[in-house]
Amino acid sequence: MSRDLAARPAAAADIAEAEAFLAAHPEIDAFDLVLIDLNGIARGKIVRRHELLPIFRSGRHLPGSILGLDVTGEDVDETGLVWADGDADRRAWPVAGSLVPLPWTSPPRGEVRLSLFELDGKPMAADPRRALARQVALLEADGFHPVLAYELEFYLLDRVRGEDGGFRPLRLPLSGERPNGIQVYGVSELDRLEPFIDAVYRGAEAQGLPVETMISEYAEGQFELTLRHGTALRAADDLAMLKRLIRALAVRHGMMACFMAKPFGERAGSGMHVHASLADAAGGNLFADAGEELSPLLRQAVAGLLATMEESMLVFAPHLNSWRRFSAQSYAPTTPSWGRNNRSVAVRIPAGAPAGRHLEQRAAGIDSNPYLVGATVLAGMRKGILEKADPGPETTAYAETGSDALPPDWRGAIETAARSSFLKDALGARLHHVFLALKRTEYRRFNAEVTALERSLYGEVV
Repeated sequence: MSRDLAARPAAAADIAEAEAFLAAHPEIDAFDLVLIDLNGIARGKIVRRHELLPIFRSGRHLPGSILGLDVTGEDVDETGLVWADGDADRRAWPVAGSLVPLPWTSPPRGEVRLSLFELDGKPMAADPRRALARQVALLEADGFHPVLAYELEFYLLDRVRGEDGGFRPLRLPLSGERPNGIQVYGVSELDRLEPFIDAVYRGAEAQGLPVETMISEYAEGQFELTLRHGTALRAADDLAMLKRLIRALAVRHGMMACFMAKPFGERAGSGMHVHASLADAAGGNLFADAGEELSPLLRQAVAGLLATMEESMLVFAPHLNSWRRFSAQSYAPTTPSWGRNNRSVAVRIPAGAPAGRHLEQRAAGIDSNPYLVGATVLAGMRKGILEKADPGPETTAYAETGSDALPPDWRGAIETAARSSFLKDALGARLHHVFLALKRTEYRRFNAEVTALERSLYGEVV
């Protein structure tokens, strides 16, 4: 086969999906092609209507280096995706079921999500979506069908910074006032945010995103949205695209949507909690309670997550700012721990009907990549099940931290991830290498920056 002619992968969307969409939406003349990189950032291009069918028929060339960009969008040659292979193209193929309208655009545009493949049709190992698909396949080979749901915590901020250059909470659209105090679960704040909330729900419906509950969270301007559970790949796709929807709608409502793990030092951080269970081939919940006791399979999965948490922290907290979220007496876990109906632990068993029992992994920040988080969570669960591991005693009160329970900071997490055979297997060797190259480059970049606080503390003192 010619190097320029890509074999069509079995996972690519059928051209009938594009034909039906174009027939139903004659008003749409342009489409966003969206690929999620290793930092969870949406990258791609806009194409015209006449280009869509050829993309569904034959794919579209994109440089492999798009997955070798750091958080600033710069190439990282150490990934092996830039000059080592001449910045070679791969072939991007549409993800089945991802062709949707963009409800915030005028004139109207559509969107299709992409996954990268080698020119011979094999999945590109550095594509984060591939890492999750691989873990799903391994579990399915064992007879387990993973079901995931993500929670999305985020801040809505004023687009105009304060005099000190810092972020400020939004002005609520209906009152023009900023939120007053924490007001967790406050309904007045949600009511005064109604135009934005309505736009989110309408946009989610247009895009087929299963958005459910919205909550005023534990800080001024912080909110949470939940997504209904689904297959692992669909759940991660939904989370990635919901972030894009919220960010775009916030701009159009005069606000800024912030998905930093810790935008304010003195206020709550934002997590990406992952709810997970395993189903049998008929859809029955294998984590359902066994009489009065938790399912042995659920306990084994919890044990696997606890045993691999230290090695997984770079995935759950991938940026410098991520590590500011973990502090005592907060809702971010600071030790590998588990418990029922306890929000201070790393792996929580939520209250609820025994038939719907599942676990909730609470370590990941909202700034992490949902595909990598999902892959790592499923790999940890699978490890615990294969080893028939025991999670030990549950935590019934606040989960205190241990001195060496987890990496102490970003650099420690990078070093731990580099040594981890578990993480290398969970992500795949190629993606593990690329991810570490990006994180090491970003660490060097940020570590070289002299901050305003350093100048203030040391400038005329030491």
